[in-house]
Amino acid sequence: MTGPIRTRANAWPGGALVLLWLTPALWAVNYIVARKAPGVIEPHLLAAGRWALAALVLTAVAHRELWNHRRLVAAAWREHLVLGALGMLICGAWVYLGARTTSAMNIALIYAASPVLIALGAVLWLGERFSLRQACGVVLALAGVIHVIVQGRWTALGEVQWVAGDGWIVACMVSWAAYALLLKHWPSPLSSTARLAVTAWGGVVTLLPGAFWELSSRAGGAWSIDALALVVAAALIPGVGAYWAYSHVQKALGASRVAATLYMGPLWGALAAWGVLGEALGWHHAMGAALIIPGIALVTRRPR
Repeated sequence: MTGPIRTRANAWPGGALVLLWLTPALWAVNYIVARKAPGVIEPHLLAAGRWALAALVLTAVAHRELWNHRRLVAAAWREHLVLGALGMLICGAWVYLGARTTSAMNIALIYAASPVLIALGAVLWLGERFSLRQACGVVLALAGVIHVIVQGRWTALGEVQWVAGDGWIVACMVSWAAYALLLKHWPSPLSSTARLAVTAWGGVVTLLPGAFWELSSRAGGAWSIDALALVVAAALIPGVGAYWAYSHVQKALGASRVAATLYMGPLWGALAAWGVLGEALGWHHAMGAALIIPGIALVTRRPR
């Protein structure tokens, strides 16, 4: 059997529900990569290396399906190129560019709008159903995320200074919402693995000009073991793992419900920073979790 296994849109398989909660944990590895990358490898080089390696791995896994559907893949090349530009170029390299001049708090605050934007787009554009209970869950989770970001000091929101780098992050936030919605708007007979493989190749194509510029201008510096380690880590965990899981879960549960799980990102990121970078955990993380987890449960709970 060479075709993909299709998941019914109205099914709520247990595997998808498990991935729903684990996907933000896979993405949290990218926080560590972003913290380690400055001075080691430039943004476009890192993103291009990450997605080239991810594309090779995914293609090796799904090569038979890709060959059997080669005409379909070729016919939809524009879709793969657009998704690659949105999900791999803008949401990859541009985040690192913005992080050079803006703060982690600004990045987190801007990205907090992404799930809301996806939920609105899914309801208004894709026609997904979104109940009052789920809307309350989004608000609850959003409050928890902001509580974590400001470390329990809500008055700190009035002290936020907006800088030029925030423009890059706003573009990334909007781009991710567009990626998530178009992924659902453009249905594909390909499995999640095969579709992510061709999308990753589309991302590599859009990333190559920036990567070549960084190499030619010597902005990338000398290649090192540390740079290779960052590329491999970013490719396999937040690349292959997180993007594949997100695509699979969204196909099963819908864009609006899956978007809310992005609010788990700050919690998983804090745990990753604590375990790898030695950063401290605080009571604001616990309070944020007490708001975020019930909020996501309200959004993703199976309807009667």
